[in-house]
Amino acid sequence: DSIMGKIIFYEERNFQGRSYECLSDCSDISSYLGRCQSCRVESGCFMIYERPNYMGMQFFLRRGEYHDMQRMMSMGMMFDSIRSCRMIPHHRGSYRMRIYERENFGGQMYELMDDCDSIMDRYRMSDCMSCHVMDGHWLMYEQPHYRGRMMYLRPGEYRSFMNMGMSGMRFMSMRRITDIC
Repeated sequence: DSIMGKIIFYEERNFQGRSYECLSDCSDISSYLGRCQSCRVESGCFMIYERPNYMGMQFFLRRGEYHDMQRMMSMGMMFDSIRSCRMIPHHRGSYRMRIYERENFGGQMYELMDDCDSIMDRYRMSDCMSCHVMDGHWLMYEQPHYRGRMMYLRPGEYRSFMNMGMSGMRFMSMRRITDIC
């Protein structure tokens, strides 16, 4: 009995104008709405992306009302549009991820089963360039203490963050997306 997600995008601020309701992933919202200035997450958690096909800057949204996306995004995210979204599936069970200092699983390796607010403080690791997510869904952050730009990772092997359109980003903290959704 997986918990479903539901997000509604609106053309204008404060939930005005045309709307588009989404119950799962959507690779190109602009084929339904010319622009998106506000949204409401009725259930579940979603990642929203500035470009189609889940590319570019991304932002995590949990249940709630987002009256003015542009204002919210500009508080640390230079994001002028939402072009795609991905529903984060509900995960029951453990969380496990291996982070590597270098691309292609090179250099130092550490295994995480819980949140890490600074890889520098915890592991004396100055860079994380690849990882393998074994269990659970995770958010990686550019700065310690879950700040700055972020990236959503689901189970799988990520050999190079550079090749994922994340060039120039370093990941310094990571947290589990737990059943808060």
